[in-house]
This record gives sequence, C-alpha cells and structure tokens, in this order.
Amino acid sequence: MYLLKPLMAWFIAQVLKIIIEAFKNKKINFKRITGAGGMPSSHAALTVALTTALWKDFGISNPLVAVAIVFTLVVLYDATGVRRASGKQAAVLNLIIDELMQHKSLTDKRLKELLGHTPLQVLAGILLGFLVGFYF
Repeated sequence: MYLLKPLMAWFIAQVLKIIIEAFKNKKINFKRITGAGGMPSSHAALTVALTTALWKDFGISNPLVAVAIVFTLVVLYDATGVRRASGKQAAVLNLIIDELMQHKSLTDKRLKELLGHTPLQVLAGILLGFLVGFYF
C-alpha cells in the first residue's frame, strides 16, 4: 500500500503529461510516460502521496512521517530549483548551438531543456499526490 499509492500517483501524473502535451502540441508523445518535467510534477505527486498515506495512517508525530516530509521537501526544492535552473541553462546553451551552427560546423545534438518544474506544475503534483495518498 505504501508503495502502490505513490506509484499510482506517479503513473497518473505521467499519463496526464501525455494528455496535456497532446492538447498543446496536437500530437501524442508516448515518450512522456518516462520523461521528466512538465505538468503535473510526477516527483511531487509520488513523494506527496507517500507522505500523505503515512501521515493518514500514523499521524504527524510519527518519525517515519517526519522523514517522509523532509524527503518530500528536498524533492520539491530540487524540482523547482536545481532541475528548473538546469533546464533554463540548457535552453540558453541550445540557442548558442543554433547560432554557432549557422556559421560553423558543429554537432547538432541539443540538450534536454525540460528538466524541472514551474511552481504551478509542482503544486499540481502536490495536489494529485495528496488526493491519491488520502483517498485511495
């Protein structure tokens, strides 16, 4: 149960990414099922579902719940901070590569830009994780 709820939240988030991207780009990209970044944050959904399930069954004063909360906060910080900044840096580097490609012969391998999450994407993942962790 404590593994099933987080995995269910992760899976729902990944499927929602495919659906949302299909509406935005008018095509289905099944590679999104394992991809990072995008709406909603599957990292947030996964960790919040685990934390919520533990909190619901053991209460806030349980040491395991405290560990889950700290773990969740680290993941959320990484998703909105470190990985998002890495994605922005990849976007800038890809622009540089595009500019250089017009003048010189370079590799055209682009960096992955969709690494982190916006605060809204993380909030959506938190909500999804809470709902799955609490109600399923």
